[in-house]
Formats: sequence, structure tokens, C-alpha cells
Amino acid sequence: MASVNPTVTASAALAAEEPRRVDGFITGTALTGLTLLAALVWLEAPLDRVWLLLIGAGLGVALYHAAFGFTAGWRNLVVNRRSAGLRAQMLLLAIASVLFIPVLGMAEQWGVGGISGTLAPVGVSLVVGSFLFGFGMQLGGGCGSGTLFTVGAGNIRMVITLIAFIAGSVVGTMHLPWWLEQPGIDPVNLIAGLGIGGALVLQLAALAGLAWWFARVERRHHGSLDQPLWRRPDGGWLTTLVKGGWPLLWGAVALAVLNLATLLISGYPWGITFAFGLWGAKFLQALGVDMARWEFWTWDYPALALKDSVLVNVVSVMDFGLLLGAMLAAGLAGRFNRASRRPLTRGPLASAVIGGLAMGYGARLGFGCNIGAMFSGIASASLHGWIWFACAFAGSLLGIRLRPRFGLEN
Repeated sequence: MASVNPTVTASAALAAEEPRRVDGFITGTALTGLTLLAALVWLEAPLDRVWLLLIGAGLGVALYHAAFGFTAGWRNLVVNRRSAGLRAQMLLLAIASVLFIPVLGMAEQWGVGGISGTLAPVGVSLVVGSFLFGFGMQLGGGCGSGTLFTVGAGNIRMVITLIAFIAGSVVGTMHLPWWLEQPGIDPVNLIAGLGIGGALVLQLAALAGLAWWFARVERRHHGSLDQPLWRRPDGGWLTTLVKGGWPLLWGAVALAVLNLATLLISGYPWGITFAFGLWGAKFLQALGVDMARWEFWTWDYPALALKDSVLVNVVSVMDFGLLLGAMLAAGLAGRFNRASRRPLTRGPLASAVIGGLAMGYGARLGFGCNIGAMFSGIASASLHGWIWFACAFAGSLLGIRLRPRFGLEN
């Protein structure tokens, strides 16, 4: 999400632009698409999938209207020593931790059965996969959620990133069984080890410490913080809510609450990238490839997902909703396809392909992306979410360093 990579990078920048008229055609198309897709899902799958489709749409609106991107936030701290993006992410994780940890810790006592957090092993696969993902998201121009919401908003370059993302995910499913045989330990659940109170205090302290350090970096280089996480909407509350330019606080609250709704309805938190591997596998299967030759697709959940319609798969349905929600938000803001007006040259095209492949492969090895592994993992008080964050940030440093070689500005 840089100036050459035409994605929306800051809600403040959006709010400062001249107000635009609602794009009736795009808005109507998005609403029609959501209505038709909801009807198809209702006919094909349990009713909860319809609710999850709408939650996905809400996530797409929130991501777009708040310009809540992980990629640009990380790069802005490294290159410009500006911390708003990362401080907003720490706030998001803190709100989600407060919402998730008591629910996950007390689910049985409250009689809320069938829900579980996002837990994953800690080992070589996680470290390598998250590093590759962080590297790829800087070259590809967006993370898992960023890729989807910018595609939904009409960004042509990010369509290329998404196609490569899908291809990398499929290759990752081929190799994941081998990677899981490498050294590692079982999932570490901080709630089980420390209790609800201990896990919550530890996570909030860690997130507060990181937010303080990010703010300190910015103050040391600039003297003050450039962008507060909360600001009074410039165009009025209702106009801002509908047409965008949300304060980052609004985005953090919306994403955390909608992720909690996902947990309560589906039984597990929000994820994005499993669907990419599934779509690619279904495409190969349609071409006659026997996916049963790949061990990953013989495991219970992948095998069932491959057999069922994508309209039954929770992650796929929410991804479709996210795409249409972002399209709706872009139409309401009058900015659909604005980011795709520059011609695509060889360097940005190559970086989109390389970045997408790295993210797809890395997401499979690392048990998800910035959403499924980092956001939902940390909110679930899983150690793997913290390790994913650290390793992905390290990979991101390499990606940032290489961006200029592909004609991308930092």
C-alpha cells in the first residue's frame, strides 16, 4: 500500500480529499451481488452462512472506510518513523483480547459449546511461513485482508497479487505435511497456562508496551505524533460513517467486534487464506487433477471443504462478503477503481506475482495471514500469533528493502 502501489493508505488522507458523489452503479452492483449471493448461500448452506456473509461484508466496509491496512502501517514505521498504523493494530489486538479471552476461557461454564480459538503449533513451519508472508506482503502490496479489500475496490494490480496468492497457497498445501515434520512443539494456549486473568494481563501489558515503543520512535524522530487514533469526523458523523474516512479507532472497534461475532456464530475466529488454497484446488480438480494424491487434501477438514460447495465453506463465504463489502464502501465513497489508473509496468507486475506467491506459500506454512494467524491467533491468546507477528515483521523488513528494485516507492 504505497504511492506506486495504488491502495488506500490512510483514513486521514481520504478525509482530506474533496468529497465525492456516491457511485450509484458500483453501490447498486455491490448490493445486488450481496443479495443474490445471500440467496444462493441460503439455498445451499445453513442459515449461519448468510450471517457470516454479511459479517464479511461488514469487515470489507470497515477495512476500506478506515483504510485499515497492516502492510502500510508496518512500512510507515520502518521508513517514515510514523506509528499510527501500528498503534491502531495494537489497539485492535487489545480490544479483541478483552473480548475473546473471557469468552474462550469461560465457554464451557457459560454453556457456549462448540467454539475454540485459533491455536497452532510453534516450529520451523511457523517461522519460515510467517517470514515469507511478511516479505511477500511488502512486494505484493497488501496482506491477506488488504489484498481482498483492494481487489473489491477495483484495484487491478491487486487482482494479479490475488491470483499469485492463490497459486502460492496451492503449492503450500503440497509441501505443508513435510514442513510439519520439522522440529516444533504443540500449540501453546496462554489461557490454559495462565488462566483468563493472567493471559489478559500479559497480553494487554505486551500490547501497551509495544504501542508505547512505537509512539516513542515517532516522537524521537518528529517531536510529536502525526495522526491520532481518534479524531472528530470532518464531514459529520453520518456522512463519515457512510462515505468513509473513519478514524482508526472506529476501524479497530468494528474489526474486533465483527471477529467476535464470527467466533460466536461459526465456532472459530476470522480467517482468510484457507479459502485461497481451496479455490485453487477446486480449479485444478476441475481440470482433472486428482487432489487426493496430495496428503493435505486427505485430511478431514480440507477433504470435506474440497468435496462441498464453496458456498458452504465459512472462510470462502466471508471472503466473498469482504470483496463485496469493500466494493460497496468504494462505491459509497465514489472511489471505485481510482487506484488502477496508472499503467502497470514490468517491475510492479513482477513484484505482485512474487509477493503473491510468497504470501500464499507462507500463509499455508505459517497457519494463516495477518488475520488468521496474527489477529485471531493473538486474540485467542495463542503463542503462535505472537511469533508469527515477530517473524512476519522481520520478513517485512527485507521486503521493504527490495521494493525500490521493483520500481515501488517506500
